[in-house]
Amino acid sequence: MKSSSLFFLPAAALLAAVALTSCDTTPRERQEIVRTEARNLDSLADRAAAKLKTAGHRAATFDSTSRARNRQPLDNTSLSTFTAELLGTYASIETLTPTTIEPAYKQFLQQVRARQKQWTQRDWDYATAIYKRLNEQLKAIRLDVKGRDELHIRALQAEFTALETGRDVKDLGQAVKN
Repeated sequence: MKSSSLFFLPAAALLAAVALTSCDTTPRERQEIVRTEARNLDSLADRAAAKLKTAGHRAATFDSTSRARNRQPLDNTSLSTFTAELLGTYASIETLTPTTIEPAYKQFLQQVRARQKQWTQRDWDYATAIYKRLNEQLKAIRLDVKGRDELHIRALQAEFTALETGRDVKDLGQAVKN
């Protein structure tokens, strides 16, 4: 909910209450109605502030946990397994050529799409490491890659980044809610 609408609804209720009762009440009664509604508005603001504070603490905890996980080195055996699963015949990244780099990205993204829903954040760490290695190989052979292949690779890179960011946002959202 937007912060402006958070303020607008109670303020509108206050104005409506004053408008409806102004014809049949005295100024002193209207003054008491305004005080009551202002206290309700203050209570609502206090509850919203408490929820924001809690969400902030949970987001900080999520970030701290994520940073600690990222400092842990990846297991080479698991990385090799992930590479074989995600790249199949293109698993030997350092040997990819200008004609095989685009199919390797395509294979990689097909596997990421298929597996992403059951992945943990650590699984994404492995996928990201493979993605970075693919990007390094692309950088090394880029001048020999056909333009249309490079354009398709850029689209696949954007998709991977979007999928990974979406998962991060989803996990952060769940951490803040819990």
